[in-house]
Amino acid sequence: MANQLGKRYKCSACGTEVLCTKAGEGAVICCDKGMDVQEPR
Repeated sequence: MANQLGKRYKCSACGTEVLCTKAGEGAVICCDKGMDVQEPR
């Protein structure tokens, strides 16, 4: 899965949020799980 520029990702286990500043291949991982893409507010 490609990381999407400008998207926010959130860890469902610990609540950490990250903002993708550079698109690329791979997955955003936290607590040994893939992070979920957040919907716009």
